[in-house]
Amino acid sequence: MVGAFWLLLELGSVEPGGTARGAHAVVADPGDEDAEGRDQDQEDECGGHGRNHALVAILPPVAEKPTCVDFLPPWCDSGRVSLTNVAVIAFDGVAPFELGILCEAFGIDRTEDGVPPIDFAVCAEDDRPLQTSMGFTLQAQHGLDRVAEADLIGIPAIKESEASPAVIKAIQAAYERGARLMSVCSGSFILGQAGLLDGRECTTHWMHTERLQAQFPLAKVIPEVLYVDAGQVVTGAGSAAGLDAALHIWRQEHGAAVANTVARRAVVPPYRDGGQAQYIARAVPDCDADTLGPLLTWISQNLNEDHGVEALAKRALMSPRTFARRFRDETGTTPHTWITRQRVAAAEELLERTDQPVEWIASEVGFGNAATLRHHFVRVRGVSPQNYRRQFAC
Repeated sequence: MVGAFWLLLELGSVEPGGTARGAHAVVADPGDEDAEGRDQDQEDECGGHGRNHALVAILPPVAEKPTCVDFLPPWCDSGRVSLTNVAVIAFDGVAPFELGILCEAFGIDRTEDGVPPIDFAVCAEDDRPLQTSMGFTLQAQHGLDRVAEADLIGIPAIKESEASPAVIKAIQAAYERGARLMSVCSGSFILGQAGLLDGRECTTHWMHTERLQAQFPLAKVIPEVLYVDAGQVVTGAGSAAGLDAALHIWRQEHGAAVANTVARRAVVPPYRDGGQAQYIARAVPDCDADTLGPLLTWISQNLNEDHGVEALAKRALMSPRTFARRFRDETGTTPHTWITRQRVAAAEELLERTDQPVEWIASEVGFGNAATLRHHFVRVRGVSPQNYRRQFAC
């Protein structure tokens, strides 16, 4: 049964929800879900919900979901990077902030910082001035024919949540030829209008999730997440969550180091931890918890130390029970889950930037041995440390 499942992926099978497309999904046997559930229960007993790992199973990566899929970069099996060309569609009623997020994420030349070049363009149905949702106009330099060249098509938010037939046709054509689509905020309504949300997990701004579900009843709307990656279709939540989704795509296509560089230039954390944490590696954790911030910073700088709940509670001058509750309140997850994320992220950086053996890296980041590192790395990243290094090593 498992062999047949893998064969299906190699042949490029498309599940009804569109969550496993092509040969780039690294997944586990669905029968492992019970085991993951048992692991989760054990972590919950440590004082938090612990539902923020990006685990390995057949679901898109979303926050607050116990399982997810991580799609490896399409160039893993072909020797080339597919994300080299991005087109963003502008239209009447476009929200300038969300349009700006897509421009910031993909339109800035960062090659001098080691970021691969992107052929970027903002496109529109025609060359007339477009009225934005904020009352001023803008004019795109490219027509919708430019969309046909893009590997990724960005859909910013729209005030009335409805696009013209020409825009919808361009989006549908891009989807049919295999291009990836990413919406920000209410841009998800345009994807729904194009029929691309039916049977697919998705999200939008929390203010609009009920309306999205009502308008597209076949969609599987998840209101509490920053973004949903359903393979060929990525939907971002409100406004700034578009950057989280964009960084996720950068990491998938070019690795954590590149995603970190883009995040630093944008002055944002490469991923946001907690209840809406997402599967994006980062070099520096977001440690802005109200009272535990200094402790979190210390942990991230001393990952090879013993970080049991009792030891951390003592360092924070709290009882273990109070500490576990406070940790969950301030980070949205358990100490075990948070520390595991930091260790995996640190291992990721070392795999990319050094040629040190996996055993050494495991000890350096606090996993102790290569087997433990491999276990957690596969659960979080969906690929072994050795394979990750082959794909992303500098």
